[in-house]
Amino acid sequence: MPPRNPWSPFTVPPLCRSPRFNCHPRTTARVPFSSTRPLVIQSLSSPARQRFGFSTFSALHVNTARPLAFEALSASSPTSAQEVQQNGPSSPGVLLDAKSKSIHVTWASGITSKFHNIWLRDHCRCAQCYHPKTKQRLINTFQIPADIQPTSVESTTEGLLVQWPPLPSEVAPSLPSDSSHAAISGDSVSAPDHASLYPWRWLMDNSYAPLLSGASKVIAANDSTSQASEKVLWGKGIGTSPPTVNYEEVMQSEEGVLKWLNKISQYGFSFVNGVPPTPTDTEALIRRISFIRETHYGGFWDFTSDLSHGDTAYTDLALQAHTDTTYFTDPAGLQMFHLLSHTASKSVASSGAASSKSNSAPSVGPSGGESLLVDGFLAAAVLKDVHPEAYETLSRVRIRTHSAGDDNTMIRPLMDGGYPILQHDDATGELVLIRYNNDDRSVLRIPEAEVEPFYDALRKWNEILTNEEGQYWTQLKPGTALIFDNHRVLHGRSSFVGNRRLCGAYIPHDDYRSRLTVLRTKFGDAKRSVRGVWDDGI
Repeated sequence: MPPRNPWSPFTVPPLCRSPRFNCHPRTTARVPFSSTRPLVIQSLSSPARQRFGFSTFSALHVNTARPLAFEALSASSPTSAQEVQQNGPSSPGVLLDAKSKSIHVTWASGITSKFHNIWLRDHCRCAQCYHPKTKQRLINTFQIPADIQPTSVESTTEGLLVQWPPLPSEVAPSLPSDSSHAAISGDSVSAPDHASLYPWRWLMDNSYAPLLSGASKVIAANDSTSQASEKVLWGKGIGTSPPTVNYEEVMQSEEGVLKWLNKISQYGFSFVNGVPPTPTDTEALIRRISFIRETHYGGFWDFTSDLSHGDTAYTDLALQAHTDTTYFTDPAGLQMFHLLSHTASKSVASSGAASSKSNSAPSVGPSGGESLLVDGFLAAAVLKDVHPEAYETLSRVRIRTHSAGDDNTMIRPLMDGGYPILQHDDATGELVLIRYNNDDRSVLRIPEAEVEPFYDALRKWNEILTNEEGQYWTQLKPGTALIFDNHRVLHGRSSFVGNRRLCGAYIPHDDYRSRLTVLRTKFGDAKRSVRGVWDDGI
């Protein structure tokens, strides 16, 4: 029987959509959730909105494109629990369980989430406990008693309303009229209970017992923000219509920057047409995203194949598909290249595969230097489908890497044992980062039992990366900049003849995602410019 083609079980169209790309080698049990009706938020008075941190609540949470369904459920109370009265048919069922020091919320799906009292009190986001501007805690977590119990709990249309006994810092000293009495009195004024109101959507998003898969993030098909955040996996067919934006559009408006970043988020890369072929204009373009990440290569690069740094990128050699800076604890995020010129050689090349060809003429080239892009997430999906044991190996085995080509540089990651090639989010199991450059591997120090499985898995990974079905080759030209997500897309090039001048830079991944999130919030369906205290991610 002939060997199985790793691409044969995968029909690889030009575009392959995957709303949530998950390649974790181990199956993670998740709780299903469905919702069918929009959450109706009743009006709060202005003082009440400010009291509970709801100053921007209506703009933030009343979004029918994100449907939620909360219906009253009759829950029979366990002996140790106090059943709490429900307020209207749109509110979840709520139970206060004194024995487990927690509050149980039963959603319309029948699933019940458990929230510990100390967790809830620590997450109060009224203006007294959470600064509305800085989005930082004001509450003294260490004043909260470990066995804190609410004085009352209520299920309201707005959210879970909990009354707490006052903390020591909330009890004010008494102010007697007699000053002499004040000197000898240790009395204090009895403080009222502290009220905390937790929005239902926020509780659902942050349910931890159990985790709710998707939860309130069930988004309607017409939500453009959701569609823009989908991962689009691709093979060589992407070359018929690669993601592209116009330079003027990006430079003239924030909406243009959002369009650009959405394409990078979806496809992992994007071209920018119409860029003036100068370092100054190229640097201005990339700074539309964020500040440039400085490395031992500098900040903004303007380089040729002159070996000014001890790295094969500074030669005319061919480069296999790889990601950059695998030797950093935090690899570079986005990477931009702009070919400024490719001219004939003025002298015989002294390095690289093309040097022998240049001996026949005093002036040769320009030729070669095509750029290679490979969707690492698609390659990982193929590996997992065809060789699941190899996928698991590359997700588990840690390899050491280094950068030592410059005499004044010796870079290795903080974790001496290194990192796996396929890195996943420990919480969700989602594949989030490809860290692969076979040229930068240090001495392999792994257990004896892992040696042969690792080399076997690495060979299978390489077979997929070098299969033409997954490779997109393109010739860069002056005036067209290329930017790609170094955590997802592998890049390379063919060998070349001639003098090739490029410029570009790295962008930190955290700052790229920050810029994308802010612009999506500002120009998405909700169109908000003010961040609320109950926003996702804080």
